[in-house]
Amino acid sequence: MTVKRFLRQATLARRSHLTVFILSDEAAAFRAYRLLQSHGISPEHLAIVGKGYSSPERVGLLKPMQIATRKAQALAIVAGTLGSAIGFIGALFIRLGLEPPISLNLLGLTIASGVVSGFCGAVVGALLGLLGEGSTSGIYRHYLRQGRYLLMMEGPEKLVRRGQEILSHYSTSKL
Repeated sequence: MTVKRFLRQATLARRSHLTVFILSDEAAAFRAYRLLQSHGISPEHLAIVGKGYSSPERVGLLKPMQIATRKAQALAIVAGTLGSAIGFIGALFIRLGLEPPISLNLLGLTIASGVVSGFCGAVVGALLGLLGEGSTSGIYRHYLRQGRYLLMMEGPEKLVRRGQEILSHYSTSKL
């Protein structure tokens, strides 16, 4: 499932968008939540994350290491499979006229290329996970540890943009 999702993201347009607002305290989070509701944004698109509300795990905010592990596994599988296939095809072309196609060297080269490319894929996946989504998740978790609250809004792009505009007007008028 992870590999399908990874490949699907590159080809299809996103159907759901997410925005996260970092708020200083519970009262500010609740006021922003009620403001969005009063402007017609359904509660099914909103979530408050913080002490006394939803937990980060409940809304899908994974720990950075979980993200890195998932990305590493996905890229290791893809890279290992591709490396094995490329190694097998390359060895077949090299050995085509010299020996029978299936030999111990051919199998060894196929396995070795799969392991090496799988390891490289895992390293690249872990780095992408930690430096991409993992760093963002780590920042949000840091704010939660400081006692702040997150207001998360997910839905179609038009809805998310509208919510951002509503809260930006609200925050500038309070200043």
